[in-house]
Amino acid sequence: MKPFLILQLRPETEASDGEFAAFLDKGGLRTEEVHRICLDHQALPDDLNLSDYAGVIVGGGPGCVSDDPASKDPVEARIEADILSLMPEITARDVPFMGCCYGIGILAHHLGADVSKERFGEPVGPVSCTLTEDGAADPLLAGLPAQFDALVGHKEAVQELPTGCVHLLASDPCPFQMIRYGRNVYATQFHPEADGHVFEDRINIYKHRGYFPPETAEDLIVTVKSSEVTVPPDILRRFVQRYR
Repeated sequence: MKPFLILQLRPETEASDGEFAAFLDKGGLRTEEVHRICLDHQALPDDLNLSDYAGVIVGGGPGCVSDDPASKDPVEARIEADILSLMPEITARDVPFMGCCYGIGILAHHLGADVSKERFGEPVGPVSCTLTEDGAADPLLAGLPAQFDALVGHKEAVQELPTGCVHLLASDPCPFQMIRYGRNVYATQFHPEADGHVFEDRINIYKHRGYFPPETAEDLIVTVKSSEVTVPPDILRRFVQRYR
């Protein structure tokens, strides 16, 4: 059985470890089924062969692909470059891929679409997502409720459907919540691995990163912990089950 390659972009150890635990838990994965690379302190191996993996899962992070390259944190810039270096092969070979939050910006940017902070940013918290007609027919989404809540929090967003992509999920504030390129390359704007407890940790870690006024952190924690977020983990589990 081939392992899944989990690539993490968060330079904060606590946030990275929490995200990894959430991927295992919500995806129904065991540690022996994954190869984890934390790109903040591990470079991509020179001999990395995507054919050795059942699929690639990319986590979120505080970086934005639309930020001015000259102003980016050097670590975040290197992480972004590493991920982007894999996208030509992933999209050309239709390698199973699940990009979460930051991952949708990476995929769209690689495909030449506009990713910016102009429109469609969403504050931290739950948002109602709606299946499109294509979404209702997609293998990862078929049979799920037509509407369900997911947890979000992002400054930038995809401004247009990238060429060659299928639109799967939308929300009122952000039209592109989930897209697919080819048959196997997926990306979500929401966090399919996150529940209220996962977001509580991230709120505490990122409360000074400009996502929300720091003094509102406690109220946000109450909101996310009381939200009904049960469907998004099913999407992650279905991805794992389909390609395992």
